Amino acid sequence: MSRIQTVFQRLQAEGRKALIPFVTAGFPAPELTLPLMKALVDGGADIIELGVPFSDPMADGPTIQRASERALAQGMSLRKVLDTVRAFRATNPDTPVVLMGYANPIEAMGQDRFVSAAHEAGVDGVLVVDYPPEECVSFAATAKAGGLDPIFLLAPTSSEQRFADVARAGSGYIYYVSLKGVTGSAKLDIDDVARRIPQIRAAVGMPVGVGFGIRDADSAQRIGALADAVVIGSRIIEEIEHNPGAEVERVTAFMRDIRVALDALAPGKGA
Repeated sequence: MSRIQTVFQRLQAEGRKALIPFVTAGFPAPELTLPLMKALVDGGADIIELGVPFSDPMADGPTIQRASERALAQGMSLRKVLDTVRAFRATNPDTPVVLMGYANPIEAMGQDRFVSAAHEAGVDGVLVVDYPPEECVSFAATAKAGGLDPIFLLAPTSSEQRFADVARAGSGYIYYVSLKGVTGSAKLDIDDVARRIPQIRAAVGMPVGVGFGIRDADSAQRIGALADAVVIGSRIIEEIEHNPGAEVERVTAFMRDIRVALDALAPGKGA
C-alpha cells in the first residue's frame, strides 16, 4: 500500500479529511522550499503537492505563474525538485509528496528515468496537467509499476467517459477542479461541488480532493464536508509572497487555521 493510500485509510478510520497544500518548489527562493515543506507538515498537512515550476503553465493563475517564474529565474529545475524531496525524506519518512506540473520537464528527462528518479527520491505521486488519462496509458502504467500514484484532474465539464478513463489510469486520489478557469480564480459553487462529488466517487472508486478557489478556513470547511480532501495552493503562495522574511511562520499559522476547521468536521467535534 502506498503512503497516499495509507494516509487516506487512516483519515477515513478517524473520520477526518485530508489537507493537501501546494507550494511551488524554488519559491520564494530554493533554500526556502524545504523549510516551507516542513512548515506545511507542522501546520497539519497530510499530503504535500510540490509544484515543479514551468515556463508555460496552462492551468495556473497569475499567483502561481509568478511563483514559477521566480523559481525558474533562480535556477530551479526538475532535478533540483527531486533533490529537495530527497532532503525532505531524510527527516520525514511518512508524509506523502506529490509532484504537480507539466509534461515538458518529464519528457526532457525521459519517462522511465523520471519515474525511477522520483521514486528513489521519495516521491509518492505525480499529477501532470497536460497528460490526460486517455493519452498517457503507458506513462500511468510505468508510474504505477515504479511505485508512483498517477493522479488526474477532473473538472465540472468532465464527461462520464473521462471518469472511466481516470478510473482505469489513476490511483491515489482524484483532484477535482471545483470551477472553470485557472487556479485562484472565480468563486466556489458549493452546490455544484455537492452534486458532482457523489458522481465522481461512484465512478472512480478513489478519494476525491477538491481544489481551485479555496481561500480560507470557512471555504475549506464547506468543501471538507463534501470531499475527502481539500487542496489549497494560490492562497498559500500569496501568504509566502506577501510576508517576506516571515514566510515559514505565516504558512504554519495559515495551515493551522485550516486544520482546525477541517478537524471540526470529525464525528463528535461539531462544525
